[in-house]
Amino acid sequence: MSEHWRLTDKGVTDSHGQYISAIYRHMQILISAELAPYQIGSGQYIFLMAIAFQQPITQKALSEKLLIDKTTTAKAIAKLEAEGYVRREADPADNRYQLLYLTESGREVVPKVQEALGRVKSKTRKGITDEEYDLLLGLLKIVLRNLSKQEEMLE
Repeated sequence: MSEHWRLTDKGVTDSHGQYISAIYRHMQILISAELAPYQIGSGQYIFLMAIAFQQPITQKALSEKLLIDKTTTAKAIAKLEAEGYVRREADPADNRYQLLYLTESGREVVPKVQEALGRVKSKTRKGITDEEYDLLLGLLKIVLRNLSKQEEMLE
């Protein structure tokens, strides 16, 4: 049997990918519910927060920073722009690029989004010490790095 799958005490196969996927789905549901009052979907908040902490930023740089493809980034930015949270301006250094900024509404909603994300994070951390949480994040970063290296070899 491969190392990817293993039998549990109940005889069911078990893998870390299965848990990561389930955690992601559950978190997206919670985040969507928390952010619904602001018309920000679970797929947009990460872009809003990244712009808030590093503006101005180009869409290309945003995609690279978040490790998200350009098409997904473009769709998320278009939605945030339609909701009035983000605006684009031509980059004076290179007119081919657009710089992304938060609007006044965007700046006002960021603390509310941070609070909502904090509530979700606290739910995920119940029963986990700071040391265990740090270990979890460290291990997940290693898994991501390992997978990123594999993708690079395929290109």
